[in-house]
Amino acid sequence: MKILIDADACPVKEIILEVAKEYKVALVMIKNICHELYDDYAKIITVDKGRDMADMVLINNTEKDDIVVTQDYGVAALALARKALVINQNGWLYTNENIDELLSKRHINQQMRRKHKKYTKIAKRTKEDNLKFERKFRELVMSRITNE
Repeated sequence: MKILIDADACPVKEIILEVAKEYKVALVMIKNICHELYDDYAKIITVDKGRDMADMVLINNTEKDDIVVTQDYGVAALALARKALVINQNGWLYTNENIDELLSKRHINQQMRRKHKKYTKIAKRTKEDNLKFERKFRELVMSRITNE
């Protein structure tokens, strides 16, 4: 088991790194060349800047029982197909039971945004958001460790 994250868009990198170190779980962070990221513990993979480049590298490195942290429904669906566990930055688990509906909603929302040129603003991340993620992420990691 290892943990994989798209490090470019992940607001909880430090929490993930802390938990990975604590439980001695391998961590792979994928970033594009536009972002600086250094760590002695994590394996850092740098990819060219380009649409979905980091996503494809992340998926190609995902194996059964890995934990993937992403906010991208498409990446989540591909990771689930590889039998990984998938969680978002808010501590919400993607499953085979909910991913189809999420992808459908994403498609409908994209169409609405194109048609109406309206975009929703994402609320600023709070300390409570980080605490919730950390609690859920720890639970997920511990469940994987005990099942190995």
